[in-house]
Amino acid sequence: MSGHSKWAKIKRGKAVEDAKRGAVFTKLGNAIAVAAKTGGDPAMNPTLALAIQKAKESNMPHANIERSIKRGTGELGGNIIEEMIYEGYGPAGIAVIVECASDNRNRTSSEVRTVFSKNGGNMAENGAVSFQFDRKGVIELSKSGDDDADQMAIIDASADDVLDDGDFWTVYTQQKSLHEVKSSLASAGFKVQEANLAYVPQNTVSIADENDKAKIIKFMNAMEELDDVVETYSNFELA
Repeated sequence: MSGHSKWAKIKRGKAVEDAKRGAVFTKLGNAIAVAAKTGGDPAMNPTLALAIQKAKESNMPHANIERSIKRGTGELGGNIIEEMIYEGYGPAGIAVIVECASDNRNRTSSEVRTVFSKNGGNMAENGAVSFQFDRKGVIELSKSGDDDADQMAIIDASADDVLDDGDFWTVYTQQKSLHEVKSSLASAGFKVQEANLAYVPQNTVSIADENDKAKIIKFMNAMEELDDVVETYSNFELA
């Protein structure tokens, strides 16, 4: 399996800046609301449990989390939060999937389309890009210092695949097995840094041209800055 996009690592520093100005809470709250639509009890809804955990790790206040859950279950009334998926091609032809959560589909679609068009890309029909990706569980683990023991423990936890990403392991699971594998790894003593469902590219495109790199980073940053965007996925690797 090819590695998932390094964009996930590039944007970590930006996530810290977003958290400082509170912008990240909007995204986290929308993700919780979408997950809660299928059930507001995290014990019975693994997707909601993951969304809540991510919110807590970003120091989102408990009251905000509870309010987001009630928005998703409809207890607060008002406009319903919907999940939306947009596909397209960015600078240098990179394939992009954009996950959004919003109470205004027209606004969200317009904003996403504008970011594509202003940065040399274009939106595509549903399915035109996503066939190049697999929906997987992705877990990032801190290393213990004993790589052989780590890999054996990860295999024992029924992971599909594991990649050595330097200071940590990137573990892939089947979509339905993410919560179970994550719990097994935590019980085995691993420190779980991230655990999410993700669109993992089947193949990646290496970007070496410095001009293309700059355009791609500008494009991805602009997309991430939209309040309605929950997550972005792409198939590029920076050479």
